[in-house]
Amino acid sequence: MSLAPQLSPQARAVLPTHVAIIMDGNGRWAKQQHLPRVEGHRHGVESVRAVVRAAGEVGVKYLTLYAFSVENWNRPKDEVDTLMKYLARFLKSEIAELGRNNVKLEAIGQIYRLPEFVQEQLKKTRVALAKNNGLTLILALSYGGRTEIVEAVRDIAGKAKLGRIEPAEINEKVVEEHLYTSHYPDPDLVVRTSGEMRISNFLTWQSSYSEFVVTPTLWPDFRKQQFFDALEEYARRHRRFGVV
Repeated sequence: MSLAPQLSPQARAVLPTHVAIIMDGNGRWAKQQHLPRVEGHRHGVESVRAVVRAAGEVGVKYLTLYAFSVENWNRPKDEVDTLMKYLARFLKSEIAELGRNNVKLEAIGQIYRLPEFVQEQLKKTRVALAKNNGLTLILALSYGGRTEIVEAVRDIAGKAKLGRIEPAEINEKVVEEHLYTSHYPDPDLVVRTSGEMRISNFLTWQSSYSEFVVTPTLWPDFRKQQFFDALEEYARRHRRFGVV
């Protein structure tokens, strides 16, 4: 009988406040199992559940999951439609689980592009979990880092045109205040599954000084042990933020 994964005291001492995960490899996992691509996404829900539990257990304050990118809209319509159904089902079925674990739910991205039934369920789930004060789970839905920056620039330009802000006053803080993530701290750690070495347009601005951990594990196989492994690797890093 295997022992439950444990996080070392050293890793607990330097726990990241905010962990962001690029959940990659669902399609490849399904192909390896000789299953339709959508089965990879369905099995990936188990990984979401395991990681949310693990993050809350050890005291991570924010967990952002890259669930659906703006580029994903270009996938075959039947796959996108199935993903949206899975998303709505997840948002509804996980209310009790997230509630028991004191998880608050938020979302970032072009939420208005999601189907109406997904938007409605997202709103209901957020309301149901709004009073929780443990882990904040942030779903990146219809999200793109470049799109986020473009929209922030557009908002700032509009305010400048109306004379509400002077161009000389625009700095990093002003830009950050106009991002989807204005209410959250930047991620300390970004984890990418499946072994790919790229950020895929995820938290482009916010991850400037994040630590990156890339694991060859495909997302449907990513569980508590792999999450703890990433936290252990983070604990071994020396974050200098550009200084010596």
